[in-house]
Amino acid sequence: MPERRTVALVTLGCARNEVDSEELAGRLEADGWQLVEDAADADVAVVNTCGFVEAAKKDSVDALLEANDLKGHGRTQAVVAVGCMAERYGKELAEALPEADGVLGFDDYTDISDRLQTILSGGIHASHTPRDRRKLLPISPAERQESAASVALPGHAPADLPEGVAPASGPRAPLRRRLDGSPVASVKLASGCDRRCSFCAIPSFRGSFISRRPSDVLNETRWLAEQGVKEIMLVSENNTSYGKDLGDIRLLESLLPELAEVDGIERVRVSYLQPAEMRPGLIDVLTSTPKVAPYFDLSFQHSAPDVLRAMRRFGDTDRFLELLDTIRSKAPEAGVRSNFIVGFPGETESDLAELERFLNGARLDAIGVFGYSDEEGTEAATYDNKLDEDVVAERLAHISRLAEELVSQRAEERVGETLRVLVESVDEEEGVYGRAAHQAPETDGQVLLTSGEGLSVGRMVEAKVVGTEGVDLVAEPLTGSLGCSEEAGR
Repeated sequence: MPERRTVALVTLGCARNEVDSEELAGRLEADGWQLVEDAADADVAVVNTCGFVEAAKKDSVDALLEANDLKGHGRTQAVVAVGCMAERYGKELAEALPEADGVLGFDDYTDISDRLQTILSGGIHASHTPRDRRKLLPISPAERQESAASVALPGHAPADLPEGVAPASGPRAPLRRRLDGSPVASVKLASGCDRRCSFCAIPSFRGSFISRRPSDVLNETRWLAEQGVKEIMLVSENNTSYGKDLGDIRLLESLLPELAEVDGIERVRVSYLQPAEMRPGLIDVLTSTPKVAPYFDLSFQHSAPDVLRAMRRFGDTDRFLELLDTIRSKAPEAGVRSNFIVGFPGETESDLAELERFLNGARLDAIGVFGYSDEEGTEAATYDNKLDEDVVAERLAHISRLAEELVSQRAEERVGETLRVLVESVDEEEGVYGRAAHQAPETDGQVLLTSGEGLSVGRMVEAKVVGTEGVDLVAEPLTGSLGCSEEAGR
């Protein structure tokens, strides 16, 4: 019997890319490929790239070069680029980076096994030719679902595939293979974006907004629960738009309670919400549904009205603070995080002061700050009133320092609170770490538990916050709380 072909998936970027990698893994395993963790042990190293900002693109190139260095020194024979950077640049990336043996776009995902076999056998597969994916679906959201079958949508594979396509498969096994044993997994709620923010290129290579059907989201969640997952995080470019192409913009409000009732699931988290699209009913569900985390990942980006208008966005400091007041009036313990861009073209000192006013009043649990840089193909890249790079760097450093102080202060406000903590790592030397409802994986802080007795990865435990370490919390497990994973509350 010939030796099995081996493949390693190296994932960069956001949780959406992680979902896409697990779909690729499912496709490859179903076609006989053996998945390995280390690229050095793989015949083919597949790098799922990020194409969002310059730093992420650099990380993607570095990962491709690092994988290429393995060739000739071990088993690795080929390095292939997939993901957003490959989709966005295609042939241009292939020409600039000849070390990559293949550059595959989203359209190649359904035939990923054949593509890799061709490359591994020494054949040549033409590099992906980029195109504006916003033009692949109808302009009207109501007409998109009928056309979806003809468009490659990573992470949208139906969850009613035949037996044998996934580990522990059954009637609801998705075309997905888990790549780690984490008790947390992301679930793709939708893809693409209809917003036209002047700084963002994502819609051009991720396409127009299209929702997954609720039945597919539910079935995938049930399958993940069978794999031992305790928390699911719903991901997309814009979760607040979910359902608009299915005839019901309030579909998320009815889907969340159903997801929370899935056997084995202890927490449901929703990421990436647009402030301008928040509605009272959605706030009510997020703040009152058992097992749904009162967590608000709100994409503010700035708070000065003139800057927001130049970004093609809406809102201002006072409206944003009113939104936060509304949320906290319903759930005082709610977690809120956001990202901000400083040094946007035309940003004045008074605009920066307005952003500071918002940050000082917002009491955010986690803050990401980025300095503006041009992204090719975006409207903002054509603006004339650019700030000098040293000014952008100075403002970035200033707001970053402020953000660090503020999130530390917010963490201190939580001392004395009782949290439900999902245990994610147990190590004799490093200790026991987990996350509470206000902390999303990777992007936010975490909780260090003072005692690990009787705890294991995947357990939900009640703990009282007794201290802080910057944005992170230190908490003491409460006596008798080891059974709280069976409770229905948050």
